[in-house]
Amino acid sequence: MTGTFQLDGANIPFEPGQTVMQAALAAGRYIPHLCYHPEFKPHGSCKVCTVKVNGRTMASCTMPAEAGLKVESNIEELNGLRRTLVQMLFVEGNHFCPSCEASGNCQLQATAYALQVMTPHYNQFFPDRPLDASHPDILLDYNRCILCELCVRASSEVDGKNVFGLSGRGITKHLIVNAESGLLKDTGMALTDKAMQVCPVGVILKKGQGFSVPIGERRYDQRPVSAQALDDAPRPADASGSCAACEGSS
Repeated sequence: MTGTFQLDGANIPFEPGQTVMQAALAAGRYIPHLCYHPEFKPHGSCKVCTVKVNGRTMASCTMPAEAGLKVESNIEELNGLRRTLVQMLFVEGNHFCPSCEASGNCQLQATAYALQVMTPHYNQFFPDRPLDASHPDILLDYNRCILCELCVRASSEVDGKNVFGLSGRGITKHLIVNAESGLLKDTGMALTDKAMQVCPVGVILKKGQGFSVPIGERRYDQRPVSAQALDDAPRPADASGSCAACEGSS
């Protein structure tokens, strides 16, 4: 059984169990987001994907799709709020894009471009955050963490290692390593772990191959974050069992 809802005036089909975000992406319609990942159950921590559903603000990644919903996303009111959230993420950490190894592969940076964020707008916090270079193969740069929790969930739900966690509340909330020493070398973290793959910024880095992909050839250099998100979205299978591809605008 399927139904449809309206997203910015367009009819969006959905399957039972899909959220507004999942149905929109599957139909080729991009809603900006940071903490959502198609391989994990949504939990709505970043709020960048906030939309208006029948006039009320909701996180589209956790809002169940229902027939007849009227959803607004690409409107200036919401894009303005998204810009504010992204600007606050930039000033809360130490994000120096020109010298960052993840530049061009960074979802925060690419989302900022998509939202036309041109300045940080707020005063920089310049927090004192450490680097953890204790592991022989992996570097942790806590300066770039945006608290999306994807590495926490990947390490727990996929890798079964519980390497990462979050500690503190409010402005003191931060990523930690679950070891008595607090160092990555004292965990079972490996380069093959799912947690290595899911960080949307540049916190978890493989040692020994910095800046190996030239500028202009990185993930978001060729195509914007909206196009990449649509590529990554799961698609329902058609009657022949193949993916029913949907075209989306970038």
